[in-house]
Amino acid sequence: MSSIKDITTYLEQLAPLAYQESYDNAGLIVGFPQTKVTGVLVTLDCTEEIIQEAIKRDCNLIVAHHPIVFKGLKRFNGKNYVERAVMLAIKNDIAIYATHTNLDSVKGGVNYQIAQRLGLENIKILSPKKQTLKKLVTFVPIENTELLLSALHSAGAGQIGEYKNCSFSVSGNGRFTPSENANPYIGTLGKAEEVLENRIEVIFNAHQESQIIRALKQAHPYEEVAYYISTLENENQEVGSGVLAELSESMSEIDFFHLLKERMNLKVFRHTPLLGKEIKKIALCGGAGGFLLKDAIQQGAEVFITADYKYHDFFDAENQIIICDIGHYESEVYTKDLIVRYLSEKFSNFAVLKSQVNTNPVQYF
Repeated sequence: MSSIKDITTYLEQLAPLAYQESYDNAGLIVGFPQTKVTGVLVTLDCTEEIIQEAIKRDCNLIVAHHPIVFKGLKRFNGKNYVERAVMLAIKNDIAIYATHTNLDSVKGGVNYQIAQRLGLENIKILSPKKQTLKKLVTFVPIENTELLLSALHSAGAGQIGEYKNCSFSVSGNGRFTPSENANPYIGTLGKAEEVLENRIEVIFNAHQESQIIRALKQAHPYEEVAYYISTLENENQEVGSGVLAELSESMSEIDFFHLLKERMNLKVFRHTPLLGKEIKKIALCGGAGGFLLKDAIQQGAEVFITADYKYHDFFDAENQIIICDIGHYESEVYTKDLIVRYLSEKFSNFAVLKSQVNTNPVQYF
């Protein structure tokens, strides 16, 4: 029987918590990691009604996109829906887990889900993140190089886009003198030693550092391993905000609007004036993505799909792009399908259910 930790570990392999924004609160919010799972209810938001649904459907773990707790709670006296929902969850032994901006940021995450619903192709990250990659440099005897590289690759190092097991090496002479208390793999106590070594360089995701170092020390033959780790400024093409993608064929603005309403199941949406252009390249970001407008324009998108735009911010389109504000809930509700699919493909010993509750607080008349 799977535990909550089994579920969260898998979700964090797909969307590491290290990729959440600084203001966010993704992760296990309520519950014990060792608790056995009877069922999982997947939702966009966590409210009292969602907790009641979990109770009714025998699910003791709720996986939500939006964290129910963003700010510190000093009291639990039921004065607002956040406190009431958390109290109800605790009373009924229901755990709450959130995968939020970390799931927004990864390849195959929330924004990829939107792009796929629209039938878009050539999907890539719109604004890749920097400082999420690190480089390991170490030195190893020539004859131990392949064994060490194999261990580092197995731990996750050397994955660059669609290429795996990437590394660089160059040969040189390593010099050292073991002290009287050393236990050298090569050399004699108190005598200078010179060894033909390979300098190895591999790139890895920053959140993998501990497992990479563990693999390095376990596989390296030396008693004392010399290595250096540096943070890279390179953009990580696998992690970032929003996506840029293309329609298979160009279409008129009105035809694209009809496609957008149909595929995203929209009643209405707000947009800036039409520009009389054919639509081919689309930028999008689920939730509040206005901060990506400049990126969308710079990369030649004809349309930018997002939510939560303020009146004055629509002027920033400057007749260069069409902004489509489709609503926060509407842009992210299909995240439920994404999480259900991921969990159902991995786990078969409990039910993974999609919430039937519409948690959208915005209504249209």
